[in-house]
Amino acid sequence: MAEQAQYEELAGQLSAIGAVKREMGRILPPDCPAGSAAVLALLSRHGEMRMGRLAELLSVDMSVTSRHVTHVADRGLIERSPDPADKRSRILRLTAAGQEQLDELSRRSSRLLADRLSDWSDHEVGLLIDLMSRLRESFGDCRTPQRHPHATATDAGADVTELTTRTPA
Repeated sequence: MAEQAQYEELAGQLSAIGAVKREMGRILPPDCPAGSAAVLALLSRHGEMRMGRLAELLSVDMSVTSRHVTHVADRGLIERSPDPADKRSRILRLTAAGQEQLDELSRRSSRLLADRLSDWSDHEVGLLIDLMSRLRESFGDCRTPQRHPHATATDAGADVTELTTRTPA
């Protein structure tokens, strides 16, 4: 098991990942901010879905999801059609234009990473992918509240109303 100092350093490094995410966000086209890109990526990965499921996957409330969906739908990147099982609900689908936009975002991200990691070996990049995947798996589904195994008695009385995948402000 790692030492306390290593966990503290890891926490600091994870916090600093925000700078990497911000730089990756700067390569997005002005008409496709991060929230829109996330909608496209999730629809591509998971297929058509209702707005509620998308909100769950984004870990945001329905009003935020609705704004993201409206933004991409107005640009023809997704389509909203009536749900045959519930006419009040809409099914969201990625359009061909949405897939093209997503492909362009992927090319931009790949170019940025290739540029920034140009002095890394293939092995090092693969190792980073493996370790980040393992870290993510260790945290499980961060969208659902769960009791942490090392919580203390004083933690049990703490008011934890929401756990999300978002970084604290």
